[in-house]
Amino acid sequence: MTKFKVRIHKSSVVSRIILANDYDLGTEKLVSKTLGNIKTLSEYICAIKLNFHTLLPLGKKEITRINKTAHDYGLQTIADIKLNDIGNTNLVTTKTLWSLGFDAVIANPIMGLDALSKIVKAAHNNNNGVIALCHMSSPEAKLSYDMNVKLSNSKLTSLYNVFLKWAISSKTDGIIVGATFPKIIKECKKAIGRKMDIYSPGVGVQGGNPKQTIESGSDFLIVGRTILNSKNPVQTAKKLQLASI
Repeated sequence: MTKFKVRIHKSSVVSRIILANDYDLGTEKLVSKTLGNIKTLSEYICAIKLNFHTLLPLGKKEITRINKTAHDYGLQTIADIKLNDIGNTNLVTTKTLWSLGFDAVIANPIMGLDALSKIVKAAHNNNNGVIALCHMSSPEAKLSYDMNVKLSNSKLTSLYNVFLKWAISSKTDGIIVGATFPKIIKECKKAIGRKMDIYSPGVGVQGGNPKQTIESGSDFLIVGRTILNSKNPVQTAKKLQLASI
């Protein structure tokens, strides 16, 4: 099997859109809707992301079926659980995710550089990927991710810059930076160059502009409600695909 970064780029030849399949709690026929999204939208997306709250109601067979179907349609699958725990728990969690068929996991670097590095090393040994949360897309994210912090023997810097440095040091496959913060995307892109990819949620409903986000340096757009709540999801996904080229 090839590395995750190679697989996601192969899947993104025709689209940089990742579907955030994040339905509200209590959504009926969640599995069938998800499978339907994969089949009808596969031409316009490169991957599908499943959030923590979407995974919790599902069983092992259901999650495995979703991942297998996505792979059958040439898509990658990302577990968005913002993993952040002690080393052993992180490794047990990711091992379980890989056994369910996931290609990558989103992790929160707040766990520390050493713990993040161990997740990345273990994932890469299995040809899977780790995407580090750098800056979220919600407006209130500035209260924490822009907060100035001081590590030992260093100058004051923003928390997202610490996460960025740790992502580079641990060689993650990518970072999350919200589409609602194009200036930060540009800043991060300048720092990472082609070392890793930038994944940006927040396009559409939260106000992120797809074209501006790509021009700022993002490699992938993570889009959920804008597509899921659309009267014509296929047409909406197609428009986003064209806007991101």
